[in-house]
Amino acid sequence: MKTKGAILRELNSPWQIEEIEIGDPKAHEIKIRMEAAGMCHSDHHLMTGGIPMGGFPILGGHEGAGVIEEIGEGVTDFAVGDHVVLSFIPSCGKCRSCRAGIANLCDFGAMLLQGEAVSDHTFRIHTAAGEPVYPMTLLGTFSPYMVVHEASVVKIDPEIPFEVAALCGCGVPTGYGSATIAADVRPGEDVAVIGAGGVGTAAIQGAATAGARNLFVIDPVEWKREQALKFGATQVFASIDEAMNEIGNATEWGMCQKVIVTVGEVFGKDVDSYMSITAKNGTCVMTAMGNMMANDTALNLSMLSMLQKNLQGTIFGGCNPKLDIPKLLSMYKMGKLKIEEMVTRTYSLDQINEGYTDMLEGRNIRGVIRYTDADR
Repeated sequence: MKTKGAILRELNSPWQIEEIEIGDPKAHEIKIRMEAAGMCHSDHHLMTGGIPMGGFPILGGHEGAGVIEEIGEGVTDFAVGDHVVLSFIPSCGKCRSCRAGIANLCDFGAMLLQGEAVSDHTFRIHTAAGEPVYPMTLLGTFSPYMVVHEASVVKIDPEIPFEVAALCGCGVPTGYGSATIAADVRPGEDVAVIGAGGVGTAAIQGAATAGARNLFVIDPVEWKREQALKFGATQVFASIDEAMNEIGNATEWGMCQKVIVTVGEVFGKDVDSYMSITAKNGTCVMTAMGNMMANDTALNLSMLSMLQKNLQGTIFGGCNPKLDIPKLLSMYKMGKLKIEEMVTRTYSLDQINEGYTDMLEGRNIRGVIRYTDADR
């Protein structure tokens, strides 16, 4: 079918809305009419080259929700009309990682940036001129239609608003899980969250729900600091330097048992400053992404060893997509998780560049593309 999508043709260029051709679903694939797509910072990394895809042109978007329109051969767990979230981490349920209980590290993840469908290693999306298109993390939610493997699809409660559901394809489980699973925040612990965007705001809520005592949030944008207080932060700061004495005094200089880094882009030169507010035997969770080509990191290895600190990486916050996405949405429905409040503004597909400008300039916690018939 012919539709349109937000395409990148080269680095450091704006998104272009172009006509694209999406193929029919093959075995174990599903065709989805998209209703909402979250605008995550990771898609901006496509523009800068921080996340290198297998080639150009690229169809962006890895956070979204919609309705199933068609199913391919062998699909048994879904039906036409089901409301679904697209998880940027596929979960096959069969590989060694999935069987070991770490579905966020599913072996299908090795193919996230190659552009080819996991079903048959062909391209499911082409431009009007017939060029193969590389969809972000096997999805490409910046289009009103998608054909994806069933491993990337999670059925949800149809009463959930699509703009809320969309955020659970990446930002909400990544942040919430970073606090509750990767950091394993315990009641009474002192916690710092560095970066108060979409992922950071979910991490704040996760840490608060887990029983953090002091919950310090660090972000250079004043408006985001104000919002962080509404989501559970107890004190907010513009920088680590500004926060250092206050965190020290509040913790009797024990510092934070858990530090969660959720900045838009992490740089190696800053890692030691994150560790400086991490307690002895504490854990610093690195949720934020850096440039995949960067290898240099400033880290005092003596202090890492002698103070028995932990530097922990995480993807998707350690969450299991098929299990935790419905769980988090049920928490939202019960009023125990603020997701709707994280959506600062909605955009049409044609406004995507405006949305990313708002994100980069600190005006959004999360912007969401809300699809209408005009987009299709």
